[in-house]
Amino acid sequence: MTINCKGQLIDLSLPKVMGILNVTPDSFHDGGQYKDESSILKQVEMMLTEGATFIDIGGYSSRPGADFVTEDEELNRVIPVIELVLKYFPETLVSVDTFRSNVAKKSIKAGAALINDISAGHLDEDMTSTIGKLGVPYIMMHMRGNPKTMQQQTDYDDLIKNINSYFAEHIAKAQTEKINDLIIDPGFGFAKTLEQNYELLNKMQLLQIADKPILVGVSRKSMIYKTLNTTSENALNGTTALHMVALEKGANILRVHDVKEAMECVILHNQLKLRK
Repeated sequence: MTINCKGQLIDLSLPKVMGILNVTPDSFHDGGQYKDESSILKQVEMMLTEGATFIDIGGYSSRPGADFVTEDEELNRVIPVIELVLKYFPETLVSVDTFRSNVAKKSIKAGAALINDISAGHLDEDMTSTIGKLGVPYIMMHMRGNPKTMQQQTDYDDLIKNINSYFAEHIAKAQTEKINDLIIDPGFGFAKTLEQNYELLNKMQLLQIADKPILVGVSRKSMIYKTLNTTSENALNGTTALHMVALEKGANILRVHDVKEAMECVILHNQLKLRK
């Protein structure tokens, strides 16, 4: 199970870690932390040293109720950071977290290697055709509505069946646009209640029907800190616990704030697999 990133084949049969770099003022956990070159480079260096295969740069917070950001503002946040990271760490595989086709196009031109789209193309009708023309890996996430409305759209006849149907439809569309490297993200916290998030994690192996690599993003999310009656700042231990469950259920990429701890999960899980 491989994806092609800038001519480099990345084997996802051994799970990989994607480090989060939010260059936004309002992300739920780390908003505003990385707003100058020194803090950005220090964080990227730490994540790469700790074992991150990908660095995911986001310029538009997708937390529930997030404020609208213009396309120009998103580009002004993201493009200089891509260029900065690649200037000092030229081998980095940069992922860009965007649902806008023009941001995707300009990000790839600036040197990014893959696109991470929370909407799987439904927030920009040009996204899948753009990705097809760019010839880069595409992460498509399950979500209903948009960040402002998604938490009012949590009614499902059958959660897993509905998510599998969603991916079947979006994968078919992506393949007509000749997108070869597809990764699915079940979208923990997006248009799902706390209880639905746990149902999804518990049954995540049923998403393998799509036969695509699975990215899991549960790092420090409310499904953890609300269950533990704490805060995102104190949710690292809970995150680590759910990362091990996600790996056992078939996750191929963990998208995380804390790379060192996630890598330890991957290493330990691999040891368990070797002895099955």
